[in-house]
Amino acid sequence: MLESIPDVGQILTLTIIAIALGMDALSIGIGLGMKRPSFEKMVLFCMLVAFFHIVMPLCGIYIGEYLSVYIKEIASLVGGGMLCFLGGNMVIHSFRNSEEVFVRSGTIMGLTMMSMSVSLDSLSAGLSMGLFSADRFLAVILFGLSGGVLTILGLLIGKSMGSWMGRYGEILGGVILFVLGVTFLWD
Repeated sequence: MLESIPDVGQILTLTIIAIALGMDALSIGIGLGMKRPSFEKMVLFCMLVAFFHIVMPLCGIYIGEYLSVYIKEIASLVGGGMLCFLGGNMVIHSFRNSEEVFVRSGTIMGLTMMSMSVSLDSLSAGLSMGLFSADRFLAVILFGLSGGVLTILGLLIGKSMGSWMGRYGEILGGVILFVLGVTFLWD
């Protein structure tokens, strides 16, 4: 029975990755919150982000587990490289003006597309987790929980503060993913 419980190191690593990926959702939540959406739209967006932060990494994990059979010898390099790429991409993206993302945030389809796009990073991270044989249930629960919580936090911050914090959150998340990727490459 104790064999099925993930070790503390895996729980900590997955939690850090989940929070780092959720920083993107925090950033978009801040931007959307500045537009002062209705309570219903805030709840819908939060639920959509949490949903896609569960579905996308789960798909990635299954793809990664499938691919790990064929690239077992270089799985650490590929997974670590993907985390470095993902982190670097988040940092670079944070310096771009992302106002165009919020053009259709008033519609349900727009909210769905935004939540899906913010969760694409989770697909790549899930692929890395599949290559490393991470506990998929723990990973998707942590990813979904952090995506949802950081989205609602971002929406609330955006309603009250402004946009300056969103960029820093995304930079921090990207740096964390990059550092984790480097540690996987060095193992």
